[in-house]
Amino acid sequence: MRAIVIGAGMGGTSAALALRQIGFEVEVYEQVRENKPVGAAISVWSNGVKCLNHLGLEEETKRLGGMVDSMSYIDGLTGEVMCRFSMLPLIEEVGQRPYPIARAELQLMLMEKFGLDEIRFGKRMVAVADGPEAATVEFADGSVASGDVVICADGAKSLGREYVLGRQAQRRYAGYVNYNGLVEIDEAVGPATEWTTYVGEGKRASVMPVAAGRFYFFFDVPEPEGAPYEPGTAKEVLKTAFAHWTGGVHALLEAIGPDAVNRVEILDLDPFDTWVKGRVALLGDAAHNTTPDIGQGGCSAMEDAVALQFAFQEHPGDPRAALLAYQRARVERAGELVLRARRRCDLTHAKDAAATQAWYDELRREDGTNIIRGIVGNIVGGPLTS
Repeated sequence: MRAIVIGAGMGGTSAALALRQIGFEVEVYEQVRENKPVGAAISVWSNGVKCLNHLGLEEETKRLGGMVDSMSYIDGLTGEVMCRFSMLPLIEEVGQRPYPIARAELQLMLMEKFGLDEIRFGKRMVAVADGPEAATVEFADGSVASGDVVICADGAKSLGREYVLGRQAQRRYAGYVNYNGLVEIDEAVGPATEWTTYVGEGKRASVMPVAAGRFYFFFDVPEPEGAPYEPGTAKEVLKTAFAHWTGGVHALLEAIGPDAVNRVEILDLDPFDTWVKGRVALLGDAAHNTTPDIGQGGCSAMEDAVALQFAFQEHPGDPRAALLAYQRARVERAGELVLRARRRCDLTHAKDAAATQAWYDELRREDGTNIIRGIVGNIVGGPLTS
């Protein structure tokens, strides 16, 4: 069977690898002309790592992943350690260490596993259609591709979603902007093997280790949607927003380069139940665009890829039945992760100031048990973690 995959992001390349594993002929089309991932790094929780292992990337993932042995929350205003705890109970419970990974390196790993020279770059989809014998994609350059199935992993602004739903779906602004990047590890900011998060005033400043002696950092700042922003001024914006915060945050701000910060307005999408139209299916952000507040966006896309593979193994030779089985396997799980991330987003960013203050107070009494329980709840439930 032949699969046309639209989008060479994490979801698309994972799907391409998963389908090729079971004998599909796979063609991958990507609208950008070169690999340019958005964002500095990604939290690959244990469910995502298990998906990468399943795709034959266990050793590569270990090499790229940062070692997170502990986790802490720190009062951003005073520097008080609110709680600090080991990640070992989580690893023992789910049977897999999580790995923060630089996004560009993760993306390149997936592309190279598929075959970088086999990905058709510079191919922007302008139309997709189901058909009795095949599904067809048209590209902006006038070319056409057909396959037994088309997998639309074409991102948050998905054209495939519009086709499958028969309408546009309006994304929702989550209320904050995420600034992120990579710096050398500096223990004045946080321990080299710890995910350290400073919280206060509905804002966050956080670091976690990735490979090669680097921290992935991010700052969350509540801002109005579409607020004016001059490219290259992120460091100044952050210095103003966190001017009165503790020394560890100042050390981080001093470490980052003036032009080495990505700025992303955070949006999500209300969950929906229709991912499939005949031989056309959605995957990744096209199907479940989420905020990054529980770190499950990329992991959920990888789970989609594995579930897609399993569905075709259960329904060989019947693409329509396989895609419907894939939809049944994923809709509820992925939608619930979107809503969990939304709830966490609202709590973290002080949509209700009293609730956020109660969370800060709770963190001061936390020994890690409740936080780990929540993370495990996000990890468990996918195709490899049921």
